[in-house]
Amino acid sequence: MARIRIPSTVVILFVTVQAGFLLFMYARYSSFLPQAEEKPSQVHILILSSWRSGSSFVGQLFSQHPSVFYLMEPAWHVWVTMSQNSAKVLHMAVRDLVRSVFLCDMSVFDAYMPWKRNLSDLFQWAVSRALCSAPACDSFQRTDITSEMACKTLCGRYPFSKVEEACKTYTHVVIKEVRFFDLKVLYPLLTDPSLNLKIIHLVRDPRAVVKSREQSVKALARDNGIVLSTNGTKVEDSKYKVMQEVCRSHVQIYETATLKPPNFLKNRYLMIRFEDLVRDPLPEISEMYKFANLNLTPRLKSWIYNITHGEGPGKKKEAFKITSRDAVSVSQAWRNVLPFQKVKKVQEVCKGAINMLGYQLVDSEKEQRDLTLDLVLPRRQNQFSWLSFNPKH
Repeated sequence: MARIRIPSTVVILFVTVQAGFLLFMYARYSSFLPQAEEKPSQVHILILSSWRSGSSFVGQLFSQHPSVFYLMEPAWHVWVTMSQNSAKVLHMAVRDLVRSVFLCDMSVFDAYMPWKRNLSDLFQWAVSRALCSAPACDSFQRTDITSEMACKTLCGRYPFSKVEEACKTYTHVVIKEVRFFDLKVLYPLLTDPSLNLKIIHLVRDPRAVVKSREQSVKALARDNGIVLSTNGTKVEDSKYKVMQEVCRSHVQIYETATLKPPNFLKNRYLMIRFEDLVRDPLPEISEMYKFANLNLTPRLKSWIYNITHGEGPGKKKEAFKITSRDAVSVSQAWRNVLPFQKVKKVQEVCKGAINMLGYQLVDSEKEQRDLTLDLVLPRRQNQFSWLSFNPKH
C-alpha cells in the first residue's frame, strides 16, 4: 500500500488554522454567556440615622480614615431648596443625589447651587477630612486628623471642582444621611450594579434623642416641618410628632432588614446602637470597619480614645460639633435632665422602637434616676410590627 507523505509545514499550517478556528468559535460563543458581574472598585457606605443620634460622631470615625472620602448630609441641599415638600416626596431626589455622590458625579449639585462655587458652599464640608487634605486642599496630609475650625480657615476658598477630583482618588465613599425614612427607598441603590453599597444603621435611645433635640430646637424647626408635611412652615416638636415619625422609621428600617429581607441585603446591613458604641468603642468601631473593609490605624485608635474620654457631656453650643467629651455621660444625661412626664410621653409615642431596639422602659422617676439600673439591654431580635402598635395620644 502506498503511503502519502504530507510535508510537516502543511501539518503545522493545518493545526494552526484549526486552533485559530476553535479560538474564534469559543470567543464568539462565550460572548453569549452571562458574564460574572465585577464589583465596582470603590466601596460605598451609607450611615443611615436620624437627627441627634450620634451620627456626626460616627461620621467622623469614617471621615478621619485616610482611605475614606466622606460627606455629611449632602441631601441637606435638597431639603433646603424644596422645603415646601414632604420627606416622602423628596425621597427620590435625595436618593438620586446620594447615588451621584457615591459615583463621584458632583454635577448633581448644579440644581441646588447654580452659582460658581467654592468648597465652602457645600453643607458641613469642613467636617470632611478628605476635603481638607490633598488633592482637595494642600494644607493637610491624608493621614492627618483634621479639625473643622482649622479646615474652615485654610481650605474654604478652594474651587468646588476639587470635591469630585478628590472623591475619585479614594477606595471608600461614605455618606451620612438623616433624611431617609424607609429602607425600601434604597432598594434601587442596593441593586445598582455600578454601586457596592453597604448600610450602617445607627440608632439611639429615643429618650436620649429627645434630650439632645431640646438643645437644638431652632436648628431643627425647618426639618420638622418637612417631616410633618407642613408646606414649608417651621415647627417645634413639642408634642413629639416628629419623634413618633423618627421612631416609626427606625422600626421600619430594622424590620425590613432583619425580618425576611431580600437576598441582595445579605451581608450589607449592620445595626449599631450609640450606647454600645460609647461604652466600648474599639470593639464596635472594629466591627463597623470590618463591615466596611477598612483597617483601624494606631493614630485613629488614639484619636478615638481621646474623643470619647473628655470631661462632662459637652456644652449646649457644641450640640452640632465633635469635641472631646465623656461619651458614656452623654448617653446617660437624659436620665438626670428630662422630667419624668416627658419621658412617659416619649415612651408612649416610641414604645415599639424602644422595645425592638433593646432599651428598657421605666415606670417611675425613681427608676429613671437610678443609674445602677441598666436600661440598655443585650441585643436581641424582637418580633414586633409597627402596624400592631397604636401609641396613646
